[in-house]
Amino acid sequence: VQLQASGGGLVQPGDSLRLSCAASGFTLGHYAIGWFRQAPGKEREGVSCIDSSDNSTWYEDSVKGRFTISTDNAKDTVYLQMNTLEPDDTAVYYCARASLCWVDRADLYDYWGPGTLVTVSS
Repeated sequence: VQLQASGGGLVQPGDSLRLSCAASGFTLGHYAIGWFRQAPGKEREGVSCIDSSDNSTWYEDSVKGRFTISTDNAKDTVYLQMNTLEPDDTAVYYCARASLCWVDRADLYDYWGPGTLVTVSS
C-alpha cells in the first residue's frame, strides 16, 4: 500500500492549488482518503475526507467553501482543490487511508503518504 501526495508549492494569498494523492496497492473505491495538514509549531489537523465508496465528504470548518475533495477511482487518485488560499493554510499536507471518514481520529488512518508543502505568502 502506498499513498503519494503531490502538488504543493509556493503561492500568493487568493491563489489556487490542486493537491493529488496517488494510491496504489489497494482498491481506492473500498476506502476513505483523508487530507490532513500540519503547520509549523501546530498540531496536525484533519482538513477533508472522502469516502470513495459513496463519495460522501467532510470538510473542516475553516476550509468549507474554499476546498473541494474529489476522487477518480479509474486513476486511483484523490484530489484536493484549494481555492482562495490564505496564509493560515500554510502547512505540510498529507493524505491517509481509512475504512471510513473518521473525524478527529487520525489514529484510525492506517497508511500515510509523505507530505507535500503548501506555502501561502505574499
